[in-house]
Amino acid sequence: MKSLLFILLCAAGLCRSQAPVQVLNDDAHYPEGPIWFHGKLYYVEYARNAVMTWDGTRNTVFSAEQGCGQSAVVPTLHGEFLTTCYDNGTIGRMSSDGKVLPAYTHDKDGNKFVGPNDFAPDGRGGIYFTTSGSHGDAIDGKVFYIARNQTISLQADDVHNANGVAVSKDGKTLYLVETDENRLLQFKIGIDGSLSERRIFVNLDDLTHHVVHLWPDGVKIDSRGEIYIGQSPRETQVPLAGVIFVVDAEGKLLRQLTLPSLQVPNFAFSPDEKTLYVTAVDQIDKPPFLGKLYSIATR
Repeated sequence: MKSLLFILLCAAGLCRSQAPVQVLNDDAHYPEGPIWFHGKLYYVEYARNAVMTWDGTRNTVFSAEQGCGQSAVVPTLHGEFLTTCYDNGTIGRMSSDGKVLPAYTHDKDGNKFVGPNDFAPDGRGGIYFTTSGSHGDAIDGKVFYIARNQTISLQADDVHNANGVAVSKDGKTLYLVETDENRLLQFKIGIDGSLSERRIFVNLDDLTHHVVHLWPDGVKIDSRGEIYIGQSPRETQVPLAGVIFVVDAEGKLLRQLTLPSLQVPNFAFSPDEKTLYVTAVDQIDKPPFLGKLYSIATR
């Protein structure tokens, strides 16, 4: 049976690669949402309610806030850091030294944030973020935009579990993971940060020729325009667990990176893009959701 599955996966172009993998933190509690900034990797540990840093040698707590449920972290144009507080429905704010500041609780029109999830800087001082919504059959995920002047506005709604989000290097296209529809959406970005021309970019089940049902999670884009898509399986012992898919601008599968963990929800590039820093989860059924922080060569 295993031999047959291997043949099917290879026929679909999904044989696993063996890029070198290094463990940077072997005691991470649901790590997520990393970004490289000023010589350090910033990431969160959801189950520790903490934002962490890795400086190439040590993992250190940068900031902690009980009840937040951090899912991602990002630096701002104003010298602060933001974090998506998945549990308390806010966008947490931190000073440059990690001090907790008053959070953002709603947009300019009073819209609340249900399940804040991921960030995507637009390269012009603005930042997009997703709110997953209430899950289940509800299709209430959203995308918000924080402008340079810190005004927050709703830009897209009716998303079935809005998750990872990324902006193309030319700033013209936004990619959004719609996890419960197992696909990646694409939007045109307006000069004012508005989103339009929504369309399906790629269906992950189609990408794997339906070898396995995938639950896409994080997404990042490198300077070549190659799109990296992470995933978070909801069952153990499934084919293609731990695989990050790399596709081109047409949605064609280029290659895959494989990590020795079940879920690989999110990641960040090193400055030279030769290394991918990956947050991963091994224990998906109960707290503290033990996982790891890895590095892996991108090619």
